[in-house]
Amino acid sequence: MSRPAPVPPTRGRHLASFVGGLLVANSAPHLASAATGREHLTPLAGRGSSPLVNLVWGAANLAGGLALVRAATGPGRRWDRRLVAFELGAVTFAAWMAASEGLAPMNSVPRGDQTTTAVPASAR
Repeated sequence: MSRPAPVPPTRGRHLASFVGGLLVANSAPHLASAATGREHLTPLAGRGSSPLVNLVWGAANLAGGLALVRAATGPGRRWDRRLVAFELGAVTFAAWMAASEGLAPMNSVPRGDQTTTAVPASAR
């Protein structure tokens, strides 16, 4: 029985950059929800996750993504193909999020449901 060929270090670094892009992109809606005081689904507290939970989850995603990207960097000060892998990770997450929210809204108000919180006239 032969052993599988070792994964080239470059492939692992590209994968780390890709996953880093996914995590950094995932941090944006959670941090935006925290900043605007809105609820947003997280694995920590479910669909009604508070702004504080979103802040924690968004910060964890951002820190993890940046740590992966930092670990994947090579010598020199210029990006190489790992930048493309990072961007592909971010675009992949954005496309998945847009499609999933369009098909099964979990974080936005469904199209037919126009229920909103009325703003009192005195607050305008």
